[in-house]
Amino acid sequence: MTATVLEKNFHQTESDRHLQALKDQAQTTVVTDEILGLKRQQADQALDGLRLPQKRDEEWQFTDLSEFKQITFTASTTPALDPLQAATFYLSEAAHSRIVFVNGVFTENLSDMGAISDSVVCGHWANLTFIQQEKLAAYLGQQTDLKDVFNVLNTSGLQDVAVVWIPANVEVETPIHCLFLSVVDPAAALIQPRLLVVAEAHARVTLVESYGAIAVNCTDRPQQQPYCNNIVSEIYLGENAQLTHIRNQRDSGDSFHFAHTAIAQARNSRYRLCDVNLGAKLSRHTVKMEQRGEQTETDFFALTILAGRQVSDTHSSINLHHPHGTTNQLHKCIVDEYAQAVFSGKVLVPQAAQLTNANQLNRNLVLSSKARINTKPELQITADNVKCSHGATISQLEADEVFYLRSRGLNDYDARHLLIDAFAGEILDQIPLISLQQRLRQCIACRTI
Repeated sequence: MTATVLEKNFHQTESDRHLQALKDQAQTTVVTDEILGLKRQQADQALDGLRLPQKRDEEWQFTDLSEFKQITFTASTTPALDPLQAATFYLSEAAHSRIVFVNGVFTENLSDMGAISDSVVCGHWANLTFIQQEKLAAYLGQQTDLKDVFNVLNTSGLQDVAVVWIPANVEVETPIHCLFLSVVDPAAALIQPRLLVVAEAHARVTLVESYGAIAVNCTDRPQQQPYCNNIVSEIYLGENAQLTHIRNQRDSGDSFHFAHTAIAQARNSRYRLCDVNLGAKLSRHTVKMEQRGEQTETDFFALTILAGRQVSDTHSSINLHHPHGTTNQLHKCIVDEYAQAVFSGKVLVPQAAQLTNANQLNRNLVLSSKARINTKPELQITADNVKCSHGATISQLEADEVFYLRSRGLNDYDARHLLIDAFAGEILDQIPLISLQQRLRQCIACRTI
């Protein structure tokens, strides 16, 4: 072996050993499906030129992965789960339109799709017919960012896919709930869910994407074991399709949550995302929205609530490529104790996107002198006939507002929480499912005591 090869191998061992270990665990499960196998092979080749992010990388300068890199993750198992434990995550509005994955694996006995029409494909990849798989292969992996190492890592270990496929001209009246549960094992597990949503022309649907943790025999250990949820969600809207997408993340406080959500919209389509992040020790959500036709509407509402030493990082980009596009983005953070929130949002309005209306606002509420906010709203415009705005605010609870409420008979605790609830309510009010609204409000109340 030459000196050059030895130096190369040594360099790879030092800089990429953790990524190689993640890759090995991701590929522990062998797939026989030809389409998934090809996607995995392509991603495997792309991983060879990538590395895990470092703080010197501009997109990761405020998010430190050093603790994540010190953990040896193993391939996730599929433990038996008591249905009563999973039931705490169910939604009454989607009682019979629910698909459940446990540690990334479809779990039939927890799923209930009785209220879903036979014309709608809702389930997982392995249960699709070969013809259905061939049609969906044209969508799967087409929005994969080959420069995003976590995105490519998910595809390299692809073993199943949660699928929601709404045919043209079909309106789904019942919300569809895609529930991804993580069971805390004695070993640190790498879990890689995958979601593919296709709403064809003139289709309408409300989709809830949920992430939660269930501890098994957690009393036997002083603290929960960490795990890593590495998620990719691909969403396609056909012409004049409408999708309301609610995403809520309540992973374990010892976990890592990396998510990549990619949306492609055809002309006249309307997409609304409401994203609520409460869990995980460290979470990173990358959202990429592409308007691929005229008169396209995109709304993005997000709420992040952090305490302790949690870190949450949201990177979004909304690309308007055609005339008469509209987008409205409101991202809110409530940060307490030693927690840190990061927001980086880009709205791109090129020359072709004339008569565009784009608004972006990041509002932050800091409840502790030790909490940190890093915000970077960006608006890049080369078109000359548009209405666009962007901005960011960072504030604390106003003393005069607390005093006013106390003068009306409230104690200090109730006054503060009434103001916090009002701040969060602007986002939660965007959720059309009352049961989920109420549950999230309860979670927020518990976390901001």
